[in-house]
Amino acid sequence: MSWTNVDFTLIMPAFLAGVLVLSIHVPLGQEVLKRGIIFIDLAIAQIAALGVIAATVLGGELASWQTQVFAGLSAVSGAIMIHRLEQSQKQNLEALIGLLFVLAASAGMILVSYAPHSDELLHDLLVGQILWVNSEQLLWVAALYFPLLITWFTIDIKQHPVIFYLIFSLAITASVQLVGIYLVFASLIIPALASHSLIQKKNKLMLAYTVGISGYLLGLTASFIFDLPTGAITVWSLLFVAIIAQIFINKHPAVGS
Repeated sequence: MSWTNVDFTLIMPAFLAGVLVLSIHVPLGQEVLKRGIIFIDLAIAQIAALGVIAATVLGGELASWQTQVFAGLSAVSGAIMIHRLEQSQKQNLEALIGLLFVLAASAGMILVSYAPHSDELLHDLLVGQILWVNSEQLLWVAALYFPLLITWFTIDIKQHPVIFYLIFSLAITASVQLVGIYLVFASLIIPALASHSLIQKKNKLMLAYTVGISGYLLGLTASFIFDLPTGAITVWSLLFVAIIAQIFINKHPAVGS
């Protein structure tokens, strides 16, 4: 338990991965909260993970880009299905999204039993390998997120709701393989919850990004100092920072106006 245990050269790529994930997940999370479809991220993340598992089991030794295509197509298919359900089954939408999550998770468990190193594959998809990201991974994720962010902030999502689902599915596909399902969900929901009480959109985004970045930095640092699982402690660090932010807002109501 010492600061001398902290290797900042190892933390920096992981921190950049977290910042990349937050760049698109913060606005997506706020939209998810506004729509009241909280389980959509878990469902699509699990469907994307199912695509990775299917590619690993059925495709054999596929190239990295081929696995990405397989996972992306799975996630986009799931997103389009949820968009159709939103139009036809609005009253039962959250329940149906939850059911999709369970079905995708169950199918993944069945398929992964045929995969070599199945425990390792499941662990990577759930918790991620954020400490071991490399520059190549960061570059391709940045190349994907950049046009998604431009599209998000320039197109009226209300007028083109299907675009929300397409952006969401593509972002989730990359994020799951970068940081794992647990951190994907935490990155979407916790900063959005922390900023939910604010009125001005600019302030909501600023607070959500601050909570997210601070949470990742705290989690990564704590992981090294206390030798804790990085993904798991970062989830808790995000929650801790969000609680501090909420206490601050409650004590200073003018900030939320």
